[in-house]
Amino acid sequence: MSGEGISLEELGLAARNHGLPFEALDWDVTPPGLHFLLIHYDIPQVDPTAWNLTIDGAVANSGSIGLDVLRDMPRHTRIVTLECAGNGRALLAPRPVSQPWLLNAVGTAEWTGAPLASLLEHARPDTEAVEVLFTGLDRGVEGGTEQAYQRSLPLPDALTGEVFVAYEMNGAPLPPQHGAPARLVVPGWYGMAHVKWLSSITVLTEPFDGYQQRRAYRFREHADDPGRPVTRMLPRSLVRPPGIPDFLSRSRVVDAGRLALTGRAWSGHDTITGVEVSTDGGETWGDAAVEPAPDRYAWQRWRLEWDAAPGNHVICSRATDDTGRTQPLHPGWNVGGYEVNAVHRVQVEVR
Repeated sequence: MSGEGISLEELGLAARNHGLPFEALDWDVTPPGLHFLLIHYDIPQVDPTAWNLTIDGAVANSGSIGLDVLRDMPRHTRIVTLECAGNGRALLAPRPVSQPWLLNAVGTAEWTGAPLASLLEHARPDTEAVEVLFTGLDRGVEGGTEQAYQRSLPLPDALTGEVFVAYEMNGAPLPPQHGAPARLVVPGWYGMAHVKWLSSITVLTEPFDGYQQRRAYRFREHADDPGRPVTRMLPRSLVRPPGIPDFLSRSRVVDAGRLALTGRAWSGHDTITGVEVSTDGGETWGDAAVEPAPDRYAWQRWRLEWDAAPGNHVICSRATDDTGRTQPLHPGWNVGGYEVNAVHRVQVEVR
C-alpha cells in the first residue's frame, strides 16, 4: 500500500489498460474501443482456425471443440455490463498498489456465444463435481508464481443458463484485447470472472485453490484476514459530466439555467429501483427518473432536471437495487481495493 504518488509501475499498468470516458455513458451499448480494458498479462496471439476449447476433468465425456463447432451451437445474446472489481481503488487512502482505477473501469456490450450449461450438460459432470475451472491462454508471474490466468465458478452458478462462452462483441468477432477468439461472460459478476482467451473448461471435485482465487480478488479488511471472495457487482451509479471540461482537472463548466443531469446505474445483485441525485455534494437529494434496463444485467439510464444557479456545485448520485443495497457516501477501505462503490462526485462551475 502507498500514501504517496502513483509509481512508475502503476503508470505502466494505467498505460496498458484503460477506462471508459464518462461521455461514453451516452451510449446504451459501449463501442469496443471505449469499453474498459484490464489485461493481467500479455494479449496472446491466437489463430482462430487452430484454436480449440478443451472440456475435461470430472466428466463422462471429455474432448475439445473448435470455433466452428461453438458457432454452430444455439446462439445466446445478452447485453451485459462489466465492471472491474478494483474500480475506485485509486480513491482510497492509503491506496492499494495495483491498477490505479478511478471510476471508469466499466462498459456495456452485446455479447453473443454458446451457453456454458449446454457444454457442461454434454460433458456430463460427475456427481462429486463442485466447481468449474476456466483457464485462459494469457500467462505471467504474479505473487511470485508463474501461471495462466485461471478462475473458477461453483457448479450451480455455471449451470444457471446465464453464463456463456462468447465469440462476438457488438455483433462482430471478439477483438484481440477482449479475449478473441472466445471468452467467458458471467452476467452480474465483476470482471475477474470473465476469463478471456479461454482455452479449457475443467470440472473439479475440490474447490480451486489457485492464485486468482485464493489470494487475489478477496475482500480483506487487514493483511491477516483470510477474507471472502469477490463475486457480484455492488450497486453503482455514474454521472455523465455536464457541460465542458477543464483540461487537467476534468471539472466542468456549464451555463446557468435548466439542465438535464443524466447517468447510468447498475447492480449485479438485482434491478436498480432508484437513483438519488444531489447538486450540493450530498446535503440534499432528489429522485431521478430511471429507465428500464435493456437486459437484466445491463446498466440503466437515469435523468434529473436541474435549475442550475451560478456558483460552484458538486453533482453526485447514488443507486439502490431491489435487494435494498445502496451506495455509501464515502468509500470503505480494504486491502485489495475491491468493491469500492461510493457515490460519484463531479465538480461543476455554473456561469
